[in-house]
Amino acid sequence: MQSDLPKVLHLIAGKPMISHVLAALEPLRPERSVVVISPGQDAVMAAVAPATIAVQHEARGTGDAASAALDALSGFAGTVLVAFGADPMITTGTLRRMAEARDRIDPPDVVVLGFQTDDAGRYGRLVQDAEGRLERIIEVSEAHTIDRPVRLYNAGVMAIDGAKLAGLLGGLDTGNAKGEYYLTDIVAIARAQGGHVAVVEAPQIETLGVDSRGDLARGEALMQQRLRTAVMESGVTMVAPETVFLSYDTVIGRDSILHPNITIGPKVTIGERVVIKSFCHLEDATVADGAIIGPYARLRPGAEIGEGAHVGNFVEIKAASIGAGAKANHLSYIGDASVGPGANIGAGTITCNHDGISKHRTEIGAGAFIGSNTALVAPISIGAGAIVGAGSTVTQSVEADALVVVRGVAKLVPNGATRFRSKRPRDNKKG
Repeated sequence: MQSDLPKVLHLIAGKPMISHVLAALEPLRPERSVVVISPGQDAVMAAVAPATIAVQHEARGTGDAASAALDALSGFAGTVLVAFGADPMITTGTLRRMAEARDRIDPPDVVVLGFQTDDAGRYGRLVQDAEGRLERIIEVSEAHTIDRPVRLYNAGVMAIDGAKLAGLLGGLDTGNAKGEYYLTDIVAIARAQGGHVAVVEAPQIETLGVDSRGDLARGEALMQQRLRTAVMESGVTMVAPETVFLSYDTVIGRDSILHPNITIGPKVTIGERVVIKSFCHLEDATVADGAIIGPYARLRPGAEIGEGAHVGNFVEIKAASIGAGAKANHLSYIGDASVGPGANIGAGTITCNHDGISKHRTEIGAGAFIGSNTALVAPISIGAGAIVGAGSTVTQSVEADALVVVRGVAKLVPNGATRFRSKRPRDNKKG
């Protein structure tokens, strides 16, 4: 990855890859969740809490990594699912099918996840018998030894009999080209001990392992496609889905419409019949039913947009609530504020929320009208129904239904422009 960040913490749809994997496992209600990390990966430890942590002190292969979890699995005799923290596309449904494959009268000791592909590339081959049971996994370097057609390839994910796990791992050795303990070797070990191994098939999309920035981009594209499909199937219109980017936790109500080129970050909830116009950016924000956002609007953390409210072009909302039916349609910054229902914020209005040391709040009452190009210097309160004249810089609170205008005195000099020009040399350059 060429990164200071541990691979599994790189984000897909706003969420660390390893968190996607743990989220897929969560509906199965595992008795124990164990995450194997390398020494010093405190950031990974924090990200996966409250999972139990096991440390693989030396990078000696996937089998060694699984062995590092044995102490945390002591006394467990159920099914152990082994997944990879950089495989973010795996789904709960596939993991459930793997666990259920062991819930039989004659359960397999090991279940391996396989997939079909037109580009075998670097994938290990699953060699099966006539009944579909897995005989062995052959790595790419030894693919020439296979004596029959191969249909499925190794995704790496396994479901293993917990009562036999320690014995299977204990049989691993480093007699291979890399000198590592390969988890895949437990297939042959299980068969040698009289057990059998089954295969569950999954779509190739679920088997993506991220090992590079290119893989990360592919993972993002695949996850976005999955998220967009789910949103549209729930009753949301996307005019150009491929241009809309969602987060793992985005919630959008039915009959809402998303126009092209929208980015939605984490912690965003959008109600029903909402219209989000082009080139908007939302993160950690709530939009109530029937609101209209954009185009070119930005909702920053803490933005709460009320029912039927309008937030227009080049308007930024941060840590502020916009009441039901209120409008801020043009070129405004509303930060650390509350705007009452039905209030109207004129173009160019800003809440001056920071004095260089601390932030302060602005309260704007219901039905108030703030004229264009107004600066409201917080802390300040504009009462319900009050009117602030355009171009005002207001530093004191205004009572309800009052009218306030704060402007400099205009000075008009007849023929002043003519006299001004006469005193300056003419510039004949054309711009």
